[in-house]
Amino acid sequence: MDCQKIARSGQAPEGVVRRFFAGEVEVAVSRSDGEVHATSNHCSHLDCLLSSGKVTDEGLLCSCHGSVFDYTSGEPLCPPANRPITVFPVREEEGHIWVDVDDELAEAAMRRRAVGAPQAGRRRGLIG
Repeated sequence: MDCQKIARSGQAPEGVVRRFFAGEVEVAVSRSDGEVHATSNHCSHLDCLLSSGKVTDEGLLCSCHGSVFDYTSGEPLCPPANRPITVFPVREEEGHIWVDVDDELAEAAMRRRAVGAPQAGRRRGLIG
């Protein structure tokens, strides 16, 4: 996989997080202070969808438990998350948003998603 056009610029308005797909990889696209950001769509804490979160001045806020992730590095800025999320190179050009999802980044995004899912199920008593 390589650089893909995943959205029109207008589909990522200021202060909003939206979910798009680059192949099978879910990408959370947000815009803060006019800059577009692209990360994996799953929180590293309990697999919540970051596309249901909020754009803040500090970073991307997960709506489930309040973790905030740095837009540039993906590092958690406040608990309960303690692992970073995947950050994808992103650019905006000619009215479109392009995301570079190489195989390594795609695998990292999917692995984090898989790691969170069993924890969420176990916590609810659904898994072993």
